[in-house]
Amino acid sequence: MKQRLFTPGPTPLPEEVRLAQAREIIHHRSEGFAKVFQEVRQGLKYVFQTKEEVLLLTASGTGAMEAVVANLFSSGDRVLVVRGGKFGERWGEIAAAFGLEVVSLDIEWGSAVSPDLIREKIVKDSGIKAVFTQLVETSTGAVYDIEAIAKIVKPTEAVLIVDAISGLGAEPLLTDGWGVDVVVGGSQKALMLPPGLAFASLSPKAWRLIENSDIPRYYWDFKKAKKAQEKNQTPYTPAVSLICALRESLRLLREEGWENILARHAKLAEATRKAVLALGLKIFSKVPSNVLTAIEIPSGIDGEKLRKIMRDGYGVEVAGGQAELAGKIIRIAHLGWMDASDMIVVLSSLEMGLSELGYPVKLGKGLASAEEILGR
Repeated sequence: MKQRLFTPGPTPLPEEVRLAQAREIIHHRSEGFAKVFQEVRQGLKYVFQTKEEVLLLTASGTGAMEAVVANLFSSGDRVLVVRGGKFGERWGEIAAAFGLEVVSLDIEWGSAVSPDLIREKIVKDSGIKAVFTQLVETSTGAVYDIEAIAKIVKPTEAVLIVDAISGLGAEPLLTDGWGVDVVVGGSQKALMLPPGLAFASLSPKAWRLIENSDIPRYYWDFKKAKKAQEKNQTPYTPAVSLICALRESLRLLREEGWENILARHAKLAEATRKAVLALGLKIFSKVPSNVLTAIEIPSGIDGEKLRKIMRDGYGVEVAGGQAELAGKIIRIAHLGWMDASDMIVVLSSLEMGLSELGYPVKLGKGLASAEEILGR
């Protein structure tokens, strides 16, 4: 049976990206690699909407999150962490692991943080050196108002650090235009690559913090990475095949155009939400993103059984809930290399799976609502 991914990472891969990894590998200190890397550097600036260097790391997105903490801060620094889901909590765990003093701003899972709450925290405590948050909290599907948060943080001494690992390319994020100091990304989301590459863009304000950091680092040293990248190299052996594939995905993204990419994600997300509501189901997030739709499991339905039926019966893999949401929600991604036909497949699978489990669903009702959007 053909398997189809609708998880918020890894995401499906375009043919060009798959084939790029199958070519003969090149040496990472060769002129050929330098040419590839130069193209990648320029393409990443386009994706991140910045004129600054975007650092490329061989790691998962969490590696880039850790690298940011290790490079910008010193033990004992006080930082504000927005915790509205599993990945907000991860920022706090990483900061604590490096000896930072974490001031937690806890919000209800599925909600978005109020920018005014962030304002209150940093006005009362001028010692806060950074605000850590998500663009999209992947565990709940909620999108945060980064533009409004950036307006609050920008005039202060603090830096704004955004985990955009799932949101980059699916939700608007104007790194330079909004004044976001640090943006972290990952390869296995809207960039349509396998896991294994992570990225970080830093503003001049963020680079100044690096000069005063006393946290030891070697492999994660951003100054070494930037110096090497300016010569179209990496300080250590990178994931060469992934970087060659990245060149292809960046080319595809440039051809589609950034506004068109965002519009496509928005359309697929709207269609999915309309279908879910038409089936009498509830959307978990109060501020749903264009990355994924988190769906509450109806009473009497086993969420894991539903996922198993969709996977084993129809070849459709969706994500479950994490931590306290395990078994309570499923998450359908509309992220990366997806189009209208993909949404039709996953929604029909959802309808049939629910029907098999005894949920009173009229087959095709959700699809009809989705098709009204997809057929525009």
